[in-house]
Parts: sequence; C-alpha cells; structure tokens
Amino acid sequence: MYARNVDNFKLKGTTTVAFKCVDGVIMATDTRTILLPGFVAHKKAKKVYEVTRNIGMTIAGVPAEAVNLLDILKANAALYQLQRKRVVPVKTMASLASTILFSQRYFPYEVQIIIGGYDAEGSHLYSLDPFGSAIEDDMISTGSGSPVAYGVLEGGYNEKLTVVDGLTLAMKAINVAIKRNVYTGDDFDIATITQEKGYVELSEKEKKALLAAVSV
Repeated sequence: MYARNVDNFKLKGTTTVAFKCVDGVIMATDTRTILLPGFVAHKKAKKVYEVTRNIGMTIAGVPAEAVNLLDILKANAALYQLQRKRVVPVKTMASLASTILFSQRYFPYEVQIIIGGYDAEGSHLYSLDPFGSAIEDDMISTGSGSPVAYGVLEGGYNEKLTVVDGLTLAMKAINVAIKRNVYTGDDFDIATITQEKGYVELSEKEKKALLAAVSV
C-alpha cells in the first residue's frame, strides 16, 4: 500500500542519541535543520525537549509535526499528574505517542522520536517510528547520522556508565556525526534526566567546557 511512496518517509537529516545510565538518562542532538535536498534552513534548531520533569523527548523529521505531537503529550502528562498526584510512567507517554502516530498512519507524522526518563520502575527509553512502532532499548540513535553515532556508542557504552561520564560519550557521538554526515551539523544540545534534578539541559557554558575537556 505504501510501496510507491516509501521514499517520502526516509528521514534524511539530524542525529539524536539517548542512553540509560546507572543514575539517569542522557539525550543529545545536533542543531542543524535541513530543507531537502540539502539546504541548511537553520543552524540552531532545538531537537530535545522536556515533556514533564521526569521525561524528555528528542525529535528527528519534520519539526512542526514533532512539536505538535510534543504539545499533545505535555498536555496529557499535566492532566495525568493533576488527577493521579504522581509522576507519569515513561511507558504511558510512549504508549500515548504510539497510539497517536498509529492513528495517523494513513497520513503519517514524518517524525522519528525518542522518549525517555525515569519513574517508579527505573529508567526507560523508547524509540518510535512514523507508524507508531515503539521499541524499548538501553541505547538509541535516530536520524541520518545514526550509523556513525552508533559506532561511537557501541565502543564506549556500558551499563555501569554514570551521567557525568556519559555526557562525554553523548557529545562525542554527536560530534563524530557532525563531522561525517552532511545532514548533521553546527552545534549540539544535551539534556540529562535524573531523579534528583529532573530534566536539565546543559547551558552554553557547560557545553563549551565539556567540548574543551575532550579536546585537550
């Protein structure tokens, strides 16, 4: 049914990575927005967002459609917390996103997202495609630079990694993708999600210090 138009749903821009650590979750993205076939539309696009204090989301694909999905998730998460007086389980947000994406399968959102964070059961990460398929994993990368990013992640990731040490690995994965993938570039954003501090994005000063430490 979709065979003739399958090329329309191949995502050809962005690199996002996310992985679980012993004390939280790290999400990182590049900041380049591409208008196909290769025009750089923006150099400082935001691709990692807070859904709730305990859940974050990265986006790859059409930004407007991804942000629309994000707004729906944020509204439902707020209602959930008001009614039940507890944090939203990560699986609940991933299931809602999956349902929304699947309901639009005939006119799909051209997005690929990662939803991750912590809840009473620990840390979780889910990757979702435009048709709502949700896969849970410890380490995920999406976008055109993901094959390069996976090479770095596979070489440096382990289950005992802490958030502090994981920041360097996430930055390296995005940085290598920036150097090797034409649709990835300009800068990187990193967010951490821990039980102690919740969702926190690194400031420009912190990102520069991280990059300088690795370059030394």
